Amino acid sequence: MEPILIETDSPPAGAYQALLSALRSYTAGRVGPPDNHDFAILIGDPDCGDPVGGLWAQSRWGGFHIDMLVVPESMRRQGIGSGLLQRAEAEARRRSCLHLWLETYAFQARPFYERHGFSVFGQIDGPAPIYPRYFMTKPLD
Repeated sequence: MEPILIETDSPPAGAYQALLSALRSYTAGRVGPPDNHDFAILIGDPDCGDPVGGLWAQSRWGGFHIDMLVVPESMRRQGIGSGLLQRAEAEARRRSCLHLWLETYAFQARPFYERHGFSVFGQIDGPAPIYPRYFMTKPLD
C-alpha cells in the first residue's frame, strides 16, 4: 500500500500532536517513556495581565532546554532576562538536570548568554545578518 504524502504550509489542526504522539510511542518502546516536563515563567502585561514575554523551557533526560526567552523592548536592561535565567537554572537544579542548553542567532543574544555562563558547543553558518546560529550550554555542577 503506497502512503499518501501531503505537502502543506497550513497543516490541519491536530497534525503536530499526531506526529508527536507517534514519536513518543516509538521512543517509549526504545528507552522508556519520555521524561518531558514543561516549565514556563510568564511576564504579564502590567495593564491587562496577558503574556507579553517570559521563558519557556522543558526538562528531558537530565537536560533543561530553554526554548524561548522573550523580554519586551520596554522592559529590557532592568535585570528581568537575568532573573528569568536564574529562576530557570534553579528549576533545572530542582529537577536534577545536568545542564541547560539553548540556541540563538547572531542577531540575538549570544553575549547575554555568555555573561550568564553559557558557551557555544555548535554552530550553523549561513548568510548574515541572521547567521551564524549558535547552540549553547551551561553545565550544572
